[in-house]
Amino acid sequence: MQLVIVESPAKAKTIEKYLGRDFKVLASYGHVRDLPPKDGSVDPDDGFSMEWQLYPDKAKRLKDIQDAAKQADRLILATDPDREGEAISWHVQELLRQKKALPQKVDRVTFNAITKQAVTDAMAHPRGLDDDLIDAYRARRALDYLVGFTLSPVLWRKLPGAKSAGRVQSVALRLVVEREREIEAFVAQQYWSITGQFEMGGTPFKARLARWRGDKIERLTITNEVDARAAEVDVKAGHFTVDSVETKPLTRNPPPPFTTSTLQQEAARKLGFSASHTMRVAQDLYEDGAITYMRTDGVQMDGSAISAARRAIADRYDGGYVPDQPRQYQTKAKNAQEAHEAIRPTDFGKDKVGGGDHARLYDLIWKRALASQMASARLERTSVDLSDGTGKTMLRATGQVIKFPGFLALYDEGRDDSSEDDDARLLPAMAKGDAPAKTGVEVEAHETQPPPRYSEASLVKKMEELGIGRPSTYASILQVLKDRAYVRVEKNRFLPEESGRLLTAFLERFFGRYVEYDFTAGLEEELDDVSGGRAQWQAVLERFWRDFKPRTGEVMEQKPSEITAALDEFLGPYLFPDKGDGSDPRVCPNCGTGRLALRGGKFGPFIACSNYPECKFTRKFAQPGGSDGADAGPETLGTDPESGLEVTKRSGRFGPYIQLGDGKEAKRSSIPKDIPGEDFDLDYALRLLSLPRDVGMHPETGKPIVAGLGRYGPYLLHDGKYAKLTGTAEIFDIGMNAAVARIADAANGGGRGRAKAEPLKTFGPHPTSGGEMKLMAGRFGPYVTDGTTNATLPKTVEPEALTVEEAVALIDARAAKGPAKGKKKAPAKKAAAKKPDAKKAPAKKKAAKDA
Repeated sequence: MQLVIVESPAKAKTIEKYLGRDFKVLASYGHVRDLPPKDGSVDPDDGFSMEWQLYPDKAKRLKDIQDAAKQADRLILATDPDREGEAISWHVQELLRQKKALPQKVDRVTFNAITKQAVTDAMAHPRGLDDDLIDAYRARRALDYLVGFTLSPVLWRKLPGAKSAGRVQSVALRLVVEREREIEAFVAQQYWSITGQFEMGGTPFKARLARWRGDKIERLTITNEVDARAAEVDVKAGHFTVDSVETKPLTRNPPPPFTTSTLQQEAARKLGFSASHTMRVAQDLYEDGAITYMRTDGVQMDGSAISAARRAIADRYDGGYVPDQPRQYQTKAKNAQEAHEAIRPTDFGKDKVGGGDHARLYDLIWKRALASQMASARLERTSVDLSDGTGKTMLRATGQVIKFPGFLALYDEGRDDSSEDDDARLLPAMAKGDAPAKTGVEVEAHETQPPPRYSEASLVKKMEELGIGRPSTYASILQVLKDRAYVRVEKNRFLPEESGRLLTAFLERFFGRYVEYDFTAGLEEELDDVSGGRAQWQAVLERFWRDFKPRTGEVMEQKPSEITAALDEFLGPYLFPDKGDGSDPRVCPNCGTGRLALRGGKFGPFIACSNYPECKFTRKFAQPGGSDGADAGPETLGTDPESGLEVTKRSGRFGPYIQLGDGKEAKRSSIPKDIPGEDFDLDYALRLLSLPRDVGMHPETGKPIVAGLGRYGPYLLHDGKYAKLTGTAEIFDIGMNAAVARIADAANGGGRGRAKAEPLKTFGPHPTSGGEMKLMAGRFGPYVTDGTTNATLPKTVEPEALTVEEAVALIDARAAKGPAKGKKKAPAKKAAAKKPDAKKAPAKKKAAKDA
């Protein structure tokens, strides 16, 4: 028996179909062990030796592999064809060796696609484990561990609120923060555009002002309305004729097939997918054999795939769409490594696979790969100059015409920050001397725009350009930034949170070298040299550790107050920008005599006045300069008529709140975000302070129902059980009937009781069995059934998109395989006849070891 090890059960299931009965395929379910999360797992003093620990949830998986390995004549390690795949194989081999369960013959095989041809070819050409890739894995894992476990304790003690820092994630965060600084420092400039509207031969077109009063007009030339209106008068008064027509042929070549990075970028632009979602969907497509391996830097395709693509193009279009020679691509990515084949379909004859997001991503991959082998697009760019006769005023119209679409007939690459392109407009045919009819003049005011915030696509692109991280890590890096709440995503753009800005400032000030783009890219190059066998992994780690360890020790010795003072100075231009009037930007706006400075608190940094406690002015760290977020002290709303105590509105660490009276016993209530500012007055404050509110006695239980405002929002409480309310206003408005219904609904799990599961979808009777076909939600995923046969939906099929034909095909395919193999029941043991006078035999004494 030959034992094959892969990562995932889906991959195992697919491969087992291609191999004969002599093969048993088991999944490791990813990595089986890792460095334990404790100090000392990597020992720099012992050649960076590592202590590995088995994942607790992988013990059973490993036991299954171990038992099978003992029965196997040959072990075939068939994990993914990259560094992580090599590492998983190495871990499995080492664990089996430790358990003395390693077969005599061990081979490593890799394949770029899970197809029968690719798998059988790989099995025929085995190799040994790649020691260079394994060394590169160990180097990266040790490096990330050492950075995390050495730097994070420094953050916890010196920078309250910081959770962690990472070798690559901190550099990615710096990109987001620096872009935000650029946006904040940007000063908008107003400019005006003047555009003439014309018509020629029934076709309207526009021409922008290109020369006025004899001077060339650029985008920012006209900066005030007076000049704009004067130019408008001249354009209106002028009689324009065509002075010149210039036509230039253009050629656009198709982009190469997808790499991991470009797939993430294009899926973000066109499909709105996050990088992590793109990789999950692509993993499913790969494991189902629909596409080649999705973690790659390579842009080249296999020769047979290129031939298949050219045949598919010829079948779909005429011969003019197939170039004379196959296209060959070379990667331009900095530090490209592990250059496997590009991401492409395994079968160009299939233009559709699966449903939902799987179908959409497959369609993108299929079109991009096919387009990469199509003919170039031929275009014609036309520029028409219209003069008023004097030559002092000239308008220019530009446009382009597609003469032959080529690859554009199938696919056009998206752009991160596209705007309307004048060249894309169509122009009527014109010749010198023509006098098109002028139909109007447009005058528009514009403002220059700051650089756009990074989207997932543009951030991945920037990281790739700088050589930071690797394609296989981009998704996890961005996810960590979101999980740590260092950034937030608004309208698909990254905005740095307060904690992210402070962490970046801390690292720039105290660990500047380690968040430099060139240093990080250089370190990536060194690690790639390890992958290629050009560098020794311990030597790379030693060079890094030699400087990094002493630096962390120096920072750890500094007092928190010294850290805060250094950050106050470092962030001064951002926190206290020059007002432009010569005044001191640090002067407290409340008392006028104190000076503002950065302070560290239990819940993070803030700006405070030096005259505290006399002056209680504070401002959030994230608000540079102005008064936004400032807290000049309590705002008096009025007096409580019952107690006679003052009601004040205040700002705290967790946002605005109201307080009744003073001192430790003062009653307080947070101000919910769903209360409009204009509606918040003394009356509303007193209502919040009066909470919780008694709704009444439950008509069935006789126990009170209470409405209140808690940590997780507005709620109802009855008999120790909670029910959510939709908003703050409902706390005061909800009556007994609605409250009872809401509580009953919550008790039934929001209407999801233990009633018989309802079908997600029905398809009518099965054409053969006659049973009603239903789509059901199962414990292990959705499945379709006709009442007799249950067929699990493949990952690439979205339940909502399942058709009647697909349901019938799935049920028929499952029925053809026969009943599922179950565990054999052990035969029932016959009860031994009991002898009436039988006596229990005495236990034999254990023989002595040396007898």
